[in-house]
Amino acid sequence: EKRIRFAKNMALERHALEESISRAPEILVRLRSHTVWEKMSVSLCFTVQGFPTPVVQWYKNEELITPASDPVKYRIESKYGVHYNLLKNIFIFSCIVPLSYDVCFTHIDVQFLEKFGVTFGTEGETLTLKCSMLITPDLKRLRPRAEWYRDGKLDSKWTKLYFGEGQAALSFTHLNKDDEGLYTLRMVTKGGVSEYSAYLFVRDADALIAGAPGAPMDVKCHDANRDYVIVTWKPPNTTSESPVIGYFVDKCEVGLENWVQCNDTPVKICKYPVTGLYEGRSYIFRVRAVNSAGISRPSRVSEPVAALDPVDLERTQSRLCNAETYVEYLILWGDIQIPGPPTNVHASEISKTYVVLSWDPPVPRGREPLTYFIEKSMVGSGSWQRVNAQVAVKSPRYAVFDLAEGKSYVFRVLSANKHGISDPSEITEPIQPQDTVVVPSAPGRVVATRNTKTSVVVQWDKPKHEEDLYGYYIDYSVVGSNHWEPSNHKPIKYNRFVVHGLETGEQYVFRVKAVNAVGFSENSQESEAITVQAALTCPSYPHGITLLNCDGHSMTLGWKAPKYSGGSPILGYYMDKREANHQNWHEVNSSLITQTIYTVEDLTEDAFYEFKVAAANLVGIGQPSDPSEHFKCKAWTMPEPGPAYGLTICEVRNSSLVLLWKAPVYEGKSPITGYLVDYKEVDAEDWITANEKPTSKRYYKVTDLHEGHTYVFKVRAVNDAGVGKSSEISEPVLVEARPGTKEIFSGVDDEGNIYLAFECKEATDASHFAWGKSYEEIDDSDKFKIETEGNHSKLYFKNPDKSDLGTYSISVSDTDGVSSSFVMDEEELERLMALSNEIKNPTIPLKSELAYEILEKGQVRFWIQAESLSPNSTYRFVINDKEVENSDRHKMNCDRSNGIIEMVMDRFTIDNEGTYTVQIQDGKAKNQSSLVLIGDAFKAVLAESELQRKEFLRKQGPHFSEFLYWEVTEECEVLLACKVANTKKETVFKWYKDGSGIDVDEMPDLQKGECHLSIPRVQYHLVIKNDRFCLTCKSASPLKILCTEEGIRLQCFLKYYNEEMKVNWSHRDSKISSGEKMKIGGGEDVAWLQIREPTEKDKGNYTFEIFGDKESYKRTLDLSGQGIFLRPYVHGEFSWIKQNLLEIIRGMAVKKENRGKVIGGLPDVVTIMDGKTLNLTCTVFGNPDPEVVWFKNDKAFECNEHYVFSLEQGKYASLTIKGVSSEDSGKYSIHVKNKYGGETVDVTVSVYRHGEKMPEIKPGQLAKPRPIPPSEDVLKPEGTAK
Repeated sequence: EKRIRFAKNMALERHALEESISRAPEILVRLRSHTVWEKMSVSLCFTVQGFPTPVVQWYKNEELITPASDPVKYRIESKYGVHYNLLKNIFIFSCIVPLSYDVCFTHIDVQFLEKFGVTFGTEGETLTLKCSMLITPDLKRLRPRAEWYRDGKLDSKWTKLYFGEGQAALSFTHLNKDDEGLYTLRMVTKGGVSEYSAYLFVRDADALIAGAPGAPMDVKCHDANRDYVIVTWKPPNTTSESPVIGYFVDKCEVGLENWVQCNDTPVKICKYPVTGLYEGRSYIFRVRAVNSAGISRPSRVSEPVAALDPVDLERTQSRLCNAETYVEYLILWGDIQIPGPPTNVHASEISKTYVVLSWDPPVPRGREPLTYFIEKSMVGSGSWQRVNAQVAVKSPRYAVFDLAEGKSYVFRVLSANKHGISDPSEITEPIQPQDTVVVPSAPGRVVATRNTKTSVVVQWDKPKHEEDLYGYYIDYSVVGSNHWEPSNHKPIKYNRFVVHGLETGEQYVFRVKAVNAVGFSENSQESEAITVQAALTCPSYPHGITLLNCDGHSMTLGWKAPKYSGGSPILGYYMDKREANHQNWHEVNSSLITQTIYTVEDLTEDAFYEFKVAAANLVGIGQPSDPSEHFKCKAWTMPEPGPAYGLTICEVRNSSLVLLWKAPVYEGKSPITGYLVDYKEVDAEDWITANEKPTSKRYYKVTDLHEGHTYVFKVRAVNDAGVGKSSEISEPVLVEARPGTKEIFSGVDDEGNIYLAFECKEATDASHFAWGKSYEEIDDSDKFKIETEGNHSKLYFKNPDKSDLGTYSISVSDTDGVSSSFVMDEEELERLMALSNEIKNPTIPLKSELAYEILEKGQVRFWIQAESLSPNSTYRFVINDKEVENSDRHKMNCDRSNGIIEMVMDRFTIDNEGTYTVQIQDGKAKNQSSLVLIGDAFKAVLAESELQRKEFLRKQGPHFSEFLYWEVTEECEVLLACKVANTKKETVFKWYKDGSGIDVDEMPDLQKGECHLSIPRVQYHLVIKNDRFCLTCKSASPLKILCTEEGIRLQCFLKYYNEEMKVNWSHRDSKISSGEKMKIGGGEDVAWLQIREPTEKDKGNYTFEIFGDKESYKRTLDLSGQGIFLRPYVHGEFSWIKQNLLEIIRGMAVKKENRGKVIGGLPDVVTIMDGKTLNLTCTVFGNPDPEVVWFKNDKAFECNEHYVFSLEQGKYASLTIKGVSSEDSGKYSIHVKNKYGGETVDVTVSVYRHGEKMPEIKPGQLAKPRPIPPSEDVLKPEGTAK
């Protein structure tokens, strides 16, 4: 009905306007005379206005001109009141403009230029929707009217409108979700309506509290009365937030800013009766949602509403405008003092928490203001309770709260004025508080279909019960992410919606839920996954028709393919032709042309032709191209080449692009030698040649362009005769990298195949990934293999070699020019081939190379540890090129969880000398490690194995765990002790001296396994002699130098010393007497000579001599070396004295067998491929435990992430080099030494490069150790009697 009324009003308004503006035609700009050259074209024009639109006719020499009579000579156009006549021969022309009343309206054309698209905003932002247009004719008195609609309704309250200067705009100063919807701009003219629409999405603003819901929307007021109003709203969508549990309603008087919360507890439905309003005042309302996380932002405020009785308002208005009605009201009022009871008392709204009662005022009501009292009674109770005892109700409507759930009530109402209270009204029917509106059921099947590159159409079946629905919310999720995002933020009422803002090429699923005042339905079932792509349509039109060759009877034409194929591959093209003086088009081909080049035969020489081309796909035939230029069918004979064609622009980046083209069909009189590339900015006049010298290739990368500028390009072919015709000018190109531009990347797959890959999310089902080398399409199936799946494409190299070096490119059709290139240089190819070789011939990484250890029973354990082994891994041991099986003699085991493989040889014999190798295979991965036990290395292992076996056998019965040793107690007694193990109660202990048994009172401690024998002190002070030497003398240590504050002290340590012993100190064979310069003294275990303030004279040999009964013992020290004596104390520091110590003469002989040495055996040469981990492991020995130091090229180096040292159990030394490279080649040395000396072993490491064949492992020679002399550090002598 509204539409009908609107149409009638528009028709009346249009008719009145037509009558007022009708006028005869008026020529504003008249024809003028022209003088031109023969065969020149000339354009005659004039301007006319009038209403209705005038009809224009052209005459030549008083004869009517029709365009069909001679289309080559005449072309008549009419544009917005300006009329043109284009002609070639000059005559006298005239124009007659008759008035035609058959035309109803003046035609005003509105053409939209720049239009607003689908827009996304956020609550609180400022946003403007703009649309520029061209209005013709632009008449001030007949300007169109701009109207903005949201979801089909005029929208202006919260927006600002602007229209002028060819632009219409709609501005939002503060966006809210209420503003979301489909916006339509309608340009209304007297001749019709032009309109354009696009959707505006408004997202929730960030919550004030994390996890709080979005704000409610669409707050409205209903049934306003003196002190009462019902407020409704729509709930926000919740996807990731917790569900809404209720709402708070706030009110505020208009003109104030004091918001008051109306309800103490959250109301659960989207409707709330607000009471307690002040009559005559205006209010606005807002709503806030509540969930478990907190409270949302407030909604947009409602429209102001006045607290007035609608009946009083209507009565007052009627009284002012209608006197008769006023008399009727006076009669109704009468002289009634006490009012009658209200009538028609009923429940207008019922819910779980309240009941809204409505009634009609009493008739007659009297002239005094009325108030009402409401009473309730629980059914069956027999008692009445006044609901509003404190405050009287002024409105004939009231919400009763605090009702017991599940109980039925009856109500009655009483009227009151200043004269008294009426009788109660009739009692209502029993009313039980309950929700009359329930949660809606879930929507049915959801179907998603393709729409555009960034949108999808979602449709669903409506729920079974769709009454009282506010609408639907649609959510979407990327397949596999399980993360849902809201599509719309305001409920929509239709069961079809276009979801925008999706990513091209991505897969999505959708779900829908219904919503009403009570809440949300369950989510619908998810739709089937859909890939975001444009829907199938007919292809767009081809363009750029170019004449490539002509022989006088045929023409060869080329053109560019459509920019968009319509989502389906282009099957071919249809071409039409016509001569320049004909109106009708004629079909050139009946079957499809599959290429973008075609030769049209059977043409008339010297005739002019024009052509148009249309593309076809699975959907149908698209729009034809614009007609080409008029091409003259005249044979080409010029010596220069014809135009290049098929200009394609790809790889557009911020400062460069690549231009491709095809060779001219007509080469001229000599072969083409190269091409020149020209370019210019769109607004510039001069062309710039990009290449000084012609390029022989049919592609060129144009660089040094300005980002954000627009350019056009053309190509000219060159031969010996000169520069040929220019190609068609390309379309304008904006030099700017597309957001999210991706490039080709290289890689190696799990099978070791080298590939180049590219991903294009904009690709459609009709897209073709065209791979090329040097921008020529690849069709060599022997060298390459192309695999394309969805929006991914890979180019595999079958047998990569140096011939594959070069530039590779890819372009994706049916996209907005998506393309990329990749330069395969020698370094990159070498890297990929090395990685491929490693994958095809994988190596199991090792934590430790093959090593051995001697077990306590004399068994020899060979072991190796890999970083990881799968349950399907296999291994084998090879000894001297013969594989050994798992047996009692060779016990093998593999702990795959720890990667340890071991073999234990129960008996190691002389026959076991040789090379030990373990080979491992895990899937395709392999590795092996060898250990060479030959010569001294083998003998050392064999000796240690025999020793451990004998020790084990010895320990089977009673044995010494610690052999006999002695120590001197504080009482100066000698205590002989030892420790025993594996003893029993029956075990007998016996002490012997010089082979004769002695009786001992002290019994051994069997629990501790200790035996002791004490030698009394008197025996300790006796000098024990024999016929040849004195023990005390022989225990003397070499002379040592001690720097003191007084000077230098020469010392000799003894087991026992006192002043009664006969000793002598001498210097240069001269006896020294004790004095101030040189003082002689000693202690219990040391004899010394103190030299005070030494000078040059004190250089020379010093001798300390001890005299026995038959012979003497000397200790000598030479202080006449290169060191220079200085004063011993200078500024609190001691001078350095170079010591020249003699080898200890007797007493403490060096035990060669206890020196540090390498017994595990290291190979003299190690060869390894770079990138692997090298582990050098050997067994070291010494008593005491030796110190181990590693050197590289005779220089010590520190442990770090690359070099790792370890020494396990004091005898297994290893050096691990992680990820070896050529820099790690060189000589490595292990330095093993203790106080008795040691040795150094050298290993030469050679690293070979990737890709080379792994050398065969052959038995190597053991590295020869170099001896290290014993240390000169002095230890205090032990084990000798005083």
